[in-house]
Amino acid sequence: MKLTNYILIAVCFVNMTVVKAQEKKDSVKAIEKKSHWYDALSLRGYTQIRYNRFLETNEKLKCEQCDKSWGEGGGVFIRRGRIVLSGNVHERVFTYIQFDLASAPSSTNLHYGQLRDAYFDLALDNKKEFRFRIGQSKVPYGFENLQSSQNRLPLDRADGLNSAVANERDLGIFFYWASSKIRERFNYLVSSGLKGSGDYGVFGLGVYNGQTANKPELNEEPHLVSRLTYPFKINEQYIEAGVQGYSGMFVLPSDARTPKVKTRDSFTDKRAAASIVVYPQPFGFQAEYNVGVGPEFNPSTDSIETQELNGGYAMLMYRQQFKKHTLIPFARYHFYNGGKKHELDARHYKVSEYEFGIEWSPFKQFELVAMYTVSDRTFEDFKLQDNKQMGNLLRLQVQFNY
Repeated sequence: MKLTNYILIAVCFVNMTVVKAQEKKDSVKAIEKKSHWYDALSLRGYTQIRYNRFLETNEKLKCEQCDKSWGEGGGVFIRRGRIVLSGNVHERVFTYIQFDLASAPSSTNLHYGQLRDAYFDLALDNKKEFRFRIGQSKVPYGFENLQSSQNRLPLDRADGLNSAVANERDLGIFFYWASSKIRERFNYLVSSGLKGSGDYGVFGLGVYNGQTANKPELNEEPHLVSRLTYPFKINEQYIEAGVQGYSGMFVLPSDARTPKVKTRDSFTDKRAAASIVVYPQPFGFQAEYNVGVGPEFNPSTDSIETQELNGGYAMLMYRQQFKKHTLIPFARYHFYNGGKKHELDARHYKVSEYEFGIEWSPFKQFELVAMYTVSDRTFEDFKLQDNKQMGNLLRLQVQFNY
């Protein structure tokens, strides 16, 4: 064999070695690239800034659960400052951690950081139709409670159902099931701007502490909750109907009672609710109603007793798009008669409220809501008795999505 042939063979061998080495190097780089945290997790959030005192007629009218900047002492207010870290860290594990950097423990203490959600979805199958949610998350009770504040039209949730679970969350383990087709539908109802509640399954069942989010468990009797909902599609119209209920024993913490109030430690806490949503295409309708029993302050006996409660709401809306602008006018009436277990002395409430508003979004990163409220609220504890407040106010909110 000629010398030139040996040289050619040697050159080919060297080239093949270099190519294989480069391929191996590229493969290592690809693996290293996939190992970056931002390939599995995403960071997003939103911030809401409000002013509630335009055209205000009664500065004594307040709403502790919904917005601590109502009434006297209120001004420009950061209602929410949310940051969400989420993603699929494994083909069977989804992670969701949410912080609120604008929590208000009282009307005089604002902008505290607080953990809202910290849960992990463990899928039991490749399609992720069966899953367990473990950690602190929303309790599957009520459509509006599950709907993100980022998507909700009225500035606050209605007292009737929101009084069931303060901040809508608790520590627990929840099982969810929905077919892959319906899971895609749940996601579409949010991403399309139709104001969906998100994917909490067609069927949900769970156990949770029962003392509400970021609170320690005070007994060894967890709450049990179950929910059944289904988003129908009739022609191009989406309609969702659901039922839900929970039951447990609620312990009234010692620092949530006035010393002179007659009470016991533990109270029966159970409710059942029905929900109906006709998504705005362009007209929409939404209503929920619940009944149950729970702790409530009785001003006639200065005691906290287990009493019946009921409340709900009905809302009309109309969604219209002009080029890139989205306008959604809405009107809601809501009422509630019962106690609020997470407030001082399990305050007695009797609420009747009308709200008329409009949401305008010229692009997805910005929303403006103007809402006029006509309110009649009675809220009483041991120190605050015979407290019936009526009034009107114009409320404004800007929301930035990022």
